[in-house]
Amino acid sequence: MYKLVVVDDESEIREGLLRFFPWKQLGFTVAGAFGNGAEALDYISAHPVDVVLSDIAMPVMDGLELARRLHESGRGIRLVLLSAHKEFEYARQALAYEVKSYIVKPTGYEELHEEFSKIRAELDEAAAGREGDSASPDGASFHEKVIDTIKRYVEEHYAEASLDEAARLVRMNPDYVSKLFKTRTERNFSDYVVEIRMKKAAELLRDIRYKTFEVSERVGYSYPKNFTRTFRKIYGMSPREYRNGGADESDEE
Repeated sequence: MYKLVVVDDESEIREGLLRFFPWKQLGFTVAGAFGNGAEALDYISAHPVDVVLSDIAMPVMDGLELARRLHESGRGIRLVLLSAHKEFEYARQALAYEVKSYIVKPTGYEELHEEFSKIRAELDEAAAGREGDSASPDGASFHEKVIDTIKRYVEEHYAEASLDEAARLVRMNPDYVSKLFKTRTERNFSDYVVEIRMKKAAELLRDIRYKTFEVSERVGYSYPKNFTRTFRKIYGMSPREYRNGGADESDEE
């Protein structure tokens, strides 16, 4: 989870952002919420923070001054500014401080969701870029470790494995994980899940204790016919034929 700080002097807006927006779903955890830039800056100076969502007009220290201080710190913290007015001067100064985006209040759910989805994807790519393909002490690269983790997850949870859960496990955006897996393995994540399921199914079919429909359920298929169709596509024969060494017999449901 990436750490987010929310800054707004209006408690109603601040609480609304904390309580009603799905931060965890997008990969963020709210590390702190403050009523002005000075309070936020005190916290940020002593804690790791990835993104700051801040109002502009606030007492003590406004959002633009906070943006300037964060920019000068050189810590690479992404900042999203909120303003009740679409004023050119605010936007111009925000650009000078490399503010990630400038959103005009009232902020819509979709706009905020879209913006933070983009930021999450960029943070994922930045994290991968920092590790790059440089070898870790055990000789494995960052990307190799990510792929190995995903593969182990699928091999252990093949019946219910999903891209969203794999992405959550490695703390990355699902779209980014999908592209990374395709690039590194030359096959889609969904195809890999099917591959592992069918390998396990073949193993179970060699055990006469399990009927075909039981094998189907164990590898994640609620409908035996779908399982049979997929198995035939991979092995060129039905589960029943596979169990009988290739003999052509009707499938057992």
